[in-house]
Amino acid sequence: MKLRLCFWGVALSLFFCLSALAAGSAVPAVGSAAPEFSLPDQSGHLTRLSDWRGRWVVLYFYPKDDTPGCTEEACHFRDDLQALKGLGAQVVGISVDDTKSHAAFAQKYNLPFPLLADADASVAKRFGAYSDWFVTGFAKRYTFLIDPDGRIARNYLDVDTSQHSTEIIADLKRLSGTAR
Repeated sequence: MKLRLCFWGVALSLFFCLSALAAGSAVPAVGSAAPEFSLPDQSGHLTRLSDWRGRWVVLYFYPKDDTPGCTEEACHFRDDLQALKGLGAQVVGISVDDTKSHAAFAQKYNLPFPLLADADASVAKRFGAYSDWFVTGFAKRYTFLIDPDGRIARNYLDVDTSQHSTEIIADLKRLSGTAR
């Protein structure tokens, strides 16, 4: 009996330790400065967050190129891109996939916005958007709406890929004062 209790105590401790590690860093608070970064896009061009200063930025993290949920989310952003641009927003996707994978994904689905390769997950970690399960790691499906001054205006930590771009358009209208 004591051995069984000891086993379960160790198992629960291990579970909670692994859960804490998988949780990653804290998510930047609304109103705080968005962490600056520099990453290559699907064409290999180095891109910095500050390149879009003066514009709204829809910075979305996603787990993996060419998977069902990630494809749905990206294609909705593609289809709503004119509305987003009309509100002064730049869409930018980030995952831990490499530039070659991003290039194939962007070409296959005609994605006309940057997909940034965060191969070492350093940016995802700074945004609290990384899960590390020892064998594999991936970006969490989080989105950050960054205002023209480079501050976090809104974060989305529970994303419905089928309605996400519509939700962001509504929030952009409200936050920029163009809601009708």
